[in-house]
Amino acid sequence: MRQKEGGVTAAKGFCAAGAEAEIKYKNRMDMALIYSQVPCRVAGTFTSNVVKAAPVLWDKDIVENSPYAQAVVVNSGIANACTGKQGMECCEKEAKCAGELLGIPADSVLVASTGVIGMQIPEDRILQGIRKLAAAKTDTLEAGLDAAKAIMTTDTVHKQIAVETVLGGKTVTLGGMCKGSGMIHPNMCTMLAFITTDANISKKMLQKALSEDIVDTFNMISVDGDTSTNDTLLVLANGLAGNEEITAEGPDYGTFCEALHYVTTYLAKKMAGDGEGATCLFETKVVGAATKEDARLLAKSVICSSLTKAAVFGHDANWGRILCALGYSGARFDPEKVDIYFQGSSGRIHIFGNGTACDYSEEKATKILSDPEVTVLADMHMGDAEATAWGCDLSYEYVKINADYRS
Repeated sequence: MRQKEGGVTAAKGFCAAGAEAEIKYKNRMDMALIYSQVPCRVAGTFTSNVVKAAPVLWDKDIVENSPYAQAVVVNSGIANACTGKQGMECCEKEAKCAGELLGIPADSVLVASTGVIGMQIPEDRILQGIRKLAAAKTDTLEAGLDAAKAIMTTDTVHKQIAVETVLGGKTVTLGGMCKGSGMIHPNMCTMLAFITTDANISKKMLQKALSEDIVDTFNMISVDGDTSTNDTLLVLANGLAGNEEITAEGPDYGTFCEALHYVTTYLAKKMAGDGEGATCLFETKVVGAATKEDARLLAKSVICSSLTKAAVFGHDANWGRILCALGYSGARFDPEKVDIYFQGSSGRIHIFGNGTACDYSEEKATKILSDPEVTVLADMHMGDAEATAWGCDLSYEYVKINADYRS
């Protein structure tokens, strides 16, 4: 497997586009299209929030009941959440418009939205945007990049990746893009993410791969503890690579899962590191836990701790906050056995062990905590299970961004 240039258009048969529709923003692209030249198997995971946006309800129905999918229309700026009957009608009109322009059934068109909750999408603008997208779609890498940029809201950077692997002697590509910067604390995946692949894999195995993968990737990130109403992760597989169809577990399925995991891990970390107002990616790796579930609970508890996140922002080696977060995670362990380390590009230090603080240099700790990527390593000495979670520091800028988000 190797990483290659591009995003959602890197795999065979996929086109994309970005366009300005002025849904909420002006003078920037705010709509994106992903289109496959042939029908795709589709898998998806969605927000566990009881309050689900209209696009989530629309897409869940297609993933569960439509024979295939072939296009995704995405807008940024307005979430189309808590919009009642009008919101669902907007999804239907988007799908019908895109279907007519692309020559595909409306129930093969997925839709996704991100932005302010409670506002109605201006239908004339979004339909005009779809017309622009359909006319502009192409299979170039630039088109994929345009799509990745168009779905951004408070993101400071676009997020995309592509990888290449071999299945059954055939070269297979997976490409992905996502957006996410705030309201991120997923219990399925997070925010909006779209993965395309030319692999030939059954719908059942595609959904299995995705559902099992997100537990250790998208579900292990958090920016602010808020689970969105619009969280959507979709994977489209069109089979154009020509490999023998993957219908059961085996070597090819394992290779596909490895490639999928690489893509989802990369995108998840990009979102965590681009949290609203963030100055660094904050990673917690737990080793030596009694069970895998304990390891996940412990790692995510630390990256979700507001006090720990604030300490990382202030470059303060306040290990007590880390130990405290481990303690209320719900996992059982012996505090006297725990070892805690800080590590980054500036080095690694042992800060806590044998139930008390280690003799470490505050100056070196501050230097490590000033790195663009900061890792807390916690060895629980309770077993051999491990897990990693990703988040970001908590800065003054986060409050400023979210104090006037609607305006």
